[in-house]
Amino acid sequence: MEINTNIIADIQSIIQNARNTAIRAVDHERVVMYWHIGRRIFEEEQGGQDRAAYGDKLIKYLSEKLQPQFGGGFSSRNLSLFRQFYRSFPIVHALRAQLSWSHYRSLLTVGHEDQREFYLHETIKNNWTSRQLERQLSSHLYERLLLSTDKETVLAMARNEQQPKEAKEIIKDPMVLEFLGLKQESAYFEKDLESALITHIQEFMLELGNGFSFVARQKRIHLDGDDFFVDLVFYNRLLQCFVIVELKTHKVTHQDIGQLQMYVNYHDRVERLAHENPTVGILLCLEKNDTVVKFSLPENSNVFASKYQLYLPTAEQLTSEINDVKKHLK
Repeated sequence: MEINTNIIADIQSIIQNARNTAIRAVDHERVVMYWHIGRRIFEEEQGGQDRAAYGDKLIKYLSEKLQPQFGGGFSSRNLSLFRQFYRSFPIVHALRAQLSWSHYRSLLTVGHEDQREFYLHETIKNNWTSRQLERQLSSHLYERLLLSTDKETVLAMARNEQQPKEAKEIIKDPMVLEFLGLKQESAYFEKDLESALITHIQEFMLELGNGFSFVARQKRIHLDGDDFFVDLVFYNRLLQCFVIVELKTHKVTHQDIGQLQMYVNYHDRVERLAHENPTVGILLCLEKNDTVVKFSLPENSNVFASKYQLYLPTAEQLTSEINDVKKHLK
């Protein structure tokens, strides 16, 4: 009698799932342990007459006593972090089992409560690894979303209290593509940019945002004897529409916008089903002229021009851009 070889795969899956569950359980217990340590330190601090001086002395004392027995994880720096952890997340039952200590440690670097809440909800909703969370923090995702919509909407979507109603609520400008490894000063062609994006498609879809799935590359459109090729086609399940991405390594022109508009029109008239929403077009360009974009498109168009940059932005750069946007809205 032959043995069913599927049993090996089944048992391997059971073992791996059990190990993963055990790792998550242990890590969550570690998170809770750090929270309780942080609370105990904070409570002890409050009993000191000069709280700041007593707190520093207490942290140093605890570190000297704990490190010989429990190791470098209980350094003065980490003990201070545990105290900050308790103060930032004061309800132990609200700690999320999905988040590791690495997640929480990254979240503690976010100074504003609204921002921290946004990244907390987005991490859970999208199942970000701690490395992916760090990348989103470094690229200032929250601030970039504020360039196209208001804080209340950004937070409501993060909490799943509302779904995006318009493409502009999820399209980022600028898009940060530092993961491609391309040099800002180097000469490269659009095909090089496209190939790099395909190679790093997972990172690119993380940058695009929630709800995106990849459909096609260089999709051929045949129109009365002429062939055209769409750079990248995605579908967004939240907006329930196709999203066309055209790549330009130069400053955007009205001809570029017209080309993308044609691709959007084609998908609306040929590919789109009755229950789906109008196609969205994104012209991903190295540089753009907002006035040219504005007068090249009809009002309430579903075509957008978004700059890309090959380096992580600074908070100062994004603050400046947010202020510029606010000036234009006045």
